[in-house]
Amino acid sequence: MEKYELQKLRDLPIEGVAERLGLRVTRHKALCPFHDDRHASLSFSVRRNIFRCFVCGASGGTIDLVMKYLNKTFLDACRWLSLTPDPSPKRKGSAGTTESPLYLEGDRGRLPFDASRYERFFEHPWLNDEARRFLYDERRLDPRVVSWCRLTSWRDKQQVPWLQIPYYDREGRLVGVQNRNLIRGALPRFRFPQGSQCGIYNLPVLNLLKPGEALFITEGCSDCWAMLSAGHKAIAIPSATLLKKRDVAQLSILNSQFSIKFRMYPDRDEPGERLFLQLKELLPSLEHLQLPPDCKDYSDYYLAHKTAV
Repeated sequence: MEKYELQKLRDLPIEGVAERLGLRVTRHKALCPFHDDRHASLSFSVRRNIFRCFVCGASGGTIDLVMKYLNKTFLDACRWLSLTPDPSPKRKGSAGTTESPLYLEGDRGRLPFDASRYERFFEHPWLNDEARRFLYDERRLDPRVVSWCRLTSWRDKQQVPWLQIPYYDREGRLVGVQNRNLIRGALPRFRFPQGSQCGIYNLPVLNLLKPGEALFITEGCSDCWAMLSAGHKAIAIPSATLLKKRDVAQLSILNSQFSIKFRMYPDRDEPGERLFLQLKELLPSLEHLQLPPDCKDYSDYYLAHKTAV
């Protein structure tokens, strides 16, 4: 199983996983199934996405909970999480207030993405203070890029701030949404609504390309925002460990339809170089650009340049 797929399982809401297992969660607590419990000693941390019993000491994340409760191996627990639907009720709310339907992971891959439920969140993007700090103070992005990408934000019932990232196809149709936790180090880091197709990011930029122009390929949205802020046209692959068949097909079509130059700054690690080699097979003209030794990805390079300026 790829690291990206494992991370998605670890990022599933811990309380939702507990409810799938049949535990009754009330106010972030439940009766501990690992000892004779009568006073709801099993506690859930939504912010850290873990469980812990303060009586018997049982603790861990989503996969650990399934392994221990169902007495499964690690791989069997991962399969169970991948195949078992999430029965959590849908929640109502509006972006930028206290709740959003995007809070739920849902049963991704089984049900189609209902764009009509989410389009309204991006009609008038709104950034909370945490989103502004992340995008403008930390990432130092061009406000025009933030506007072009229609980034918006919201808070869940626990007042955790989230950045909402829409994914559009080349025709401008909303095909998926990614939610990024804005609390540094908090889990889950990402959440997706059911059916989200978060493949190649920023496909509408293809409509702005001119013959012979360079198109940069980055790893992840953050590097794509940095590349756009630097004045380049760019798309993003979601992860160095996850190149889906759908993405491969789109890249093949892109290679055959456009007379453009493909360029890439691979992350300075083994997965980044491996992704470049995978893409090179699809895009023979893809040019490898080297990052400086002190920059692990293009976002680092962009920030170093902005600081120097």
